[in-house]
Order: sequence, then C-alpha cells, then structure tokens
Amino acid sequence: MRAFPRRLLIEQRCGALTDDGEIHRARQGARNLLLNCIELRTGDRLLIVLENPELGWYQEDAAELVAVVARELGAEVTVRQVGGPDNRYVGDDAATDASSSVDQDFDCCLFFARMGDQMRFDPEIVGRRRAMCYVTSRESLASNYGCIQYQALADLKTAIDRVLYGASEIVLTCPLGTTLRGNVAGSVPDEDVTVHRFPVGVHAPLDAVGFAGEIYLARYLTPTGSRVYEPASARIDHPVVAKVSAGRIIRYTGEGDDLERVNSHYTRVSDEFDLDPTMVLSWHAGIHPGCHFVGRAVDDPDKWSNTVFTSPRFAHFHTCGQSAPGEICWMVLDPTISVDGIALWEEGRLHPERLVELDSCIELWPELNALYQGTYGSVGLL
Repeated sequence: MRAFPRRLLIEQRCGALTDDGEIHRARQGARNLLLNCIELRTGDRLLIVLENPELGWYQEDAAELVAVVARELGAEVTVRQVGGPDNRYVGDDAATDASSSVDQDFDCCLFFARMGDQMRFDPEIVGRRRAMCYVTSRESLASNYGCIQYQALADLKTAIDRVLYGASEIVLTCPLGTTLRGNVAGSVPDEDVTVHRFPVGVHAPLDAVGFAGEIYLARYLTPTGSRVYEPASARIDHPVVAKVSAGRIIRYTGEGDDLERVNSHYTRVSDEFDLDPTMVLSWHAGIHPGCHFVGRAVDDPDKWSNTVFTSPRFAHFHTCGQSAPGEICWMVLDPTISVDGIALWEEGRLHPERLVELDSCIELWPELNALYQGTYGSVGLL
C-alpha cells in the first residue's frame, strides 16, 4: 500500500462543488455510508483503501468525496491506494494474519477495493469496523444505490431472512427452465461475513444442502470474489443444465463445446486450489433494485457478475470448494422465487408488499416503496 497523495487537491475539487445536484446527492450517499453503515464518530481513525483506478473497477472520485465528508465529520482520515486482488488474503493462517494487519492501526476501514471482499470471512476484530463498498463511482454514490437509507435495506434483509428461513418450501425457477426446490427450515440465518456491505444488497445465503433440482447455466461462469485465477470466466453460448441434490452437482448436460468449457473450467479451478468441484454451497438473490452496471457484461464478465449480484434480477450460486463462498458462481437471470406458494421474486422483480412480514418494513421506511415500484438499474445485458 502507499499513502494517497493530493489531499488538498481532492478537498478543493470536491468541496468546491457542494451546490451541484449530483454532488449534493453524492454527499448524502457518503454520509449514509459513514454514519449509518460504519457509524463513524468524531475522532475516529478512518482508513480508506482505494484500488488503483487504472485497473478499471473503482473510480477515485467516490473515495475522494467520502474522505472529504469524513473529515468534515471530525474523523482522522488516511487514504491508501492498493493494487488488484491476489491470493495473499485467502485460504490459510498466513492470509488471515496478513489481512488483519491491513487496518490494525485504525478504528474503521472502508474498502473501495476488491481485497475487501476477500477479507469478508476474516475472524471479527473487536473494536474495528469494516465495510466493503460496492459503490464504485461518485455517480453510483449519488444514485439510489448509495442514497437509500442503509438501515432500511438492513431491516428488509432481516425480514426476508426470517421469511426464507421459516418457509416450508422455496421454489426457484427462471425463464430458461431452472427448477429448484427445498428449504432451510430449522436453520437460522448465518451472518456469513464480518465485513459490512454497503449498500446491503443480498439476503443471508441459503444452504444448498436442502435443495434439489436443475439449474440452467447461461452466459458465463464467473468468480465469487474470493480467490484470483485466470482466465476468470468461462463463456456459455447455449445453456448447460446442472442437476443438483443435497449440495452436490450430480451431472451436467448440454451441447458439446459448452459442456466441455464448463467441465474444463471446473477441473482447472479445482485442481489449482485443491477443491471439490462437485460442491454447491449456498445461494441467494439480490434485493437492491438500485444496483446498476455501466457497460456490457461481455466486456468483463468478472466485473459484471461481481457488480450485479445485488440486483433482484439475479439469483447467485456459490459452487466449487469445501468452504464459503466457493470459487465459481452461477448467475440465474430473472428468477421467480416462491415462498410457500407466494412469488416474492417474480421474473426478476422483488415484491416485498406481497408478504405482511415485509410490508411492515415498507411502512417503516416509505422510501422503499418508491425503490421497488420504480425502474430497476441496468444490468449490462442487451
């Protein structure tokens, strides 16, 4: 890591534009992140980790503005730039030690960097608050994705968790032909990560061991944001069907070239990291309609899938490996997810108003009504 330069230039550039409409909204998003997500307090030592913008994932303007607002709120702010992710922070004791040292001298840390996703399963560190930021630009910070109250989505997530974990039957289908049935009854939602997510974009993962059926794989196999490997994705031109049962892939069926690419991708990744390629660990769907992707999925499938997984238009499966989150994900477009016969997600739209348990969140947070009734963000598919 290296210290981030140009502090005065950053403050001049962002601070001078506070009357502009987008800047005003972006500052609102920054306060949402700082006050509602990591609960920044006056005097806190805040580290902002920014991935090198030249890598194409994060623009520096969001981190810059958050730094300005944090200083206005009385925090002592350090911004450091880092490179892209590698495998130092994943998979063994040395990785845990290394990741814990990243922000050991700070009260809280914001990751505008993919390495934050790699640390999401670190043991919780008492007294240190961390957040992985999925807003990647000032424009995103100013959108509904950054500005909808953090606690509103957190409350809705908790309510969705209760509904899903209390269901007798959950059925997932999609327009291509996916049909998956099962439940996680008797389990409790697993707080699967020790790093806060900003914004809240998914419900608690559902253990796949309680489900069986067929998943139609299309477009791409992509990484889960855990380990780094190349090539990161595998193209699927025609759907390949994965038959799954009790957390295992039983078999694949599909056309020759696509079937070969799927099998080869799983073999290569599992061999490289000594993983079980038959495992399906868990799945979840997106809950934030404000999620949006700028660009085309075909240009960077890895960036695409690791951006749009928080959109209700996708169900996201974690596969390949013995421990969460696995290394290869499946992205199921426009799912219908029925909970005890009620379509909570229908063709890629989330309908919290259909369940009393969730409708109470809408009443508590009126801004959610406009969010779910409005236009969903683009997900990079033509």
